[in-house]
Amino acid sequence: MPRKLLVSSFLFAALTCAPALAAPVTAAPPRDRHKQVDAHFSQWNSKTAPGCAVGISRDGVLDYARGYGMADLEHDAPVTPRSVFSIASISKQFTAFSIGLLAQEGKLSLDDDIRKYVPELPAYGKTLTLAHLMHHTNGLREQGQLLNLAGWRGDDVSTEADILWALSRQRGVNFEPGAEVLYGNAAYTLLAVVVRRVSGQSLQAFAHERIFKPLGMSDTRFREDHTELFPRRAWGYTSRDGGGWRLSISNSAHYGAGNLFSTVGDMLKWEQNLLDARVGGQALVALVRTSGRLNDGTVTGYGGGLRLMGYRGLDMVSHDGMDGGFRTEALLFPAQRVAIVTLCNSGLIDASVLARKVADVYLGAHLKDELPPAVKMAETELAALAGDYWSPLTDEVVRLEFKDGALRQVGVPTAFVPMGDGAFRPGESMHVWRFSSPRELSIRDAWPTTRPFVRVTEPKPTASALAAFAGQYRSDEVDMTYTVRVADGKLAIRWPRRDEVVLEAVGGDRFAGSLGAVTFTRAASGGVDGLTISNRRLRRFRAERLQRAEAVRAASAAGN
Repeated sequence: MPRKLLVSSFLFAALTCAPALAAPVTAAPPRDRHKQVDAHFSQWNSKTAPGCAVGISRDGVLDYARGYGMADLEHDAPVTPRSVFSIASISKQFTAFSIGLLAQEGKLSLDDDIRKYVPELPAYGKTLTLAHLMHHTNGLREQGQLLNLAGWRGDDVSTEADILWALSRQRGVNFEPGAEVLYGNAAYTLLAVVVRRVSGQSLQAFAHERIFKPLGMSDTRFREDHTELFPRRAWGYTSRDGGGWRLSISNSAHYGAGNLFSTVGDMLKWEQNLLDARVGGQALVALVRTSGRLNDGTVTGYGGGLRLMGYRGLDMVSHDGMDGGFRTEALLFPAQRVAIVTLCNSGLIDASVLARKVADVYLGAHLKDELPPAVKMAETELAALAGDYWSPLTDEVVRLEFKDGALRQVGVPTAFVPMGDGAFRPGESMHVWRFSSPRELSIRDAWPTTRPFVRVTEPKPTASALAAFAGQYRSDEVDMTYTVRVADGKLAIRWPRRDEVVLEAVGGDRFAGSLGAVTFTRAASGGVDGLTISNRRLRRFRAERLQRAEAVRAASAAGN
């Protein structure tokens, strides 16, 4: 059998043994569909670059599977349908399903307080339930960013104990549980801890016994040891300055939010289970395919590790993943009984876009054009909207510029497309950025929580005024001291083991950099007494300014 169609026989058996719940309603896809799929992946079908594997099933029957590009550049190993990829955040649905299996057995309830199982977490005044964790309505700060602020480098090994250490020290959350929906990873790391503490098995062992083995997913496993090797493994890559490729892989030794490895064949078996419920039964499949709700009843569009947002007029169950050089996407169209899995090992490839292009090929007869048309705006009107905007809800800063005839976010190449009535979309996205006036902006992305922003109008500090912010700042929440200094006419912040971050003045006491928004706070006397750091997944993280004697001791202890 040719390599491009290399799929082991057990995949066909697993995809066809379960009875269909309903006849598919899909019109026959075009006869040349495989050629069309190949055309979409042709850019990545190289013997000198990483690539992707794609798998498509229709009504439980494998329709096409192929690999493009290289799984291992060092050993000249091509991608095949049996290549094993890190599927990154697609892992979350298996963690949620494991929690659901334990709930079915009466061993826990989704309404349980997380502190019943992880008592080392602080009490925030409001009950934080397992359902809050599962549906991303928990408000926990992003675990990776906390480790970053604690001095971890990107290639450091991080463990479950490290995550629990950081979370247990936090004095605040991004928002009250149930008030908003905000995607994050800490919740699913905690759910993996719950599985172990309730079942007596690691999530790896539990999922293998209860999910992967019954479904014949023999190439799927959670990775407990970051040094573990797998047969037919695809390595993650990103581009190298000056040309070529370099490895880009996670060294995390914890899982639940990610760190699951699989193949397109195994993932198609799982997608079929989300239809036919061989494992877990229809009640559990319905649970993970049911959206969470906010305290006010708003539907979030996120179930148990599954996004429940449609695509071009069709219901779709999906999830994407991004970890190191891996980019992944799994789409399921329940009514049409079509599943598409795209696993890529390059940070330059958008697996989500590719998976949707495959959906366009297979389901084109059913799809609607939902993208609002562009309208023309005068360049003077567009230029008037450029500026810096701050959100009183999230404490974020977004910076907009007029460049090359279009409105854009600073540092992001995608142009904003005007849609009329003050609304814009970034490129082909369905996200809506709406100006109610040149001073007020609201952002609505894939989540139902709209973020309000107001234009920053305070003057930027003069070069001489920057010295007032220089000093050392201490956060006990991550046991770290930060040094702020003036360098080349700008503020910069650094801390042990991390590269210095340059801060661009936004206005008043507010600055922006790769950390997000950095806002200096003042005491009643008017003197600077601390700073906060805020971005999309971490809000108002505070560090207190140290007095001179304290700063000297802190610098000595940190080796600054």
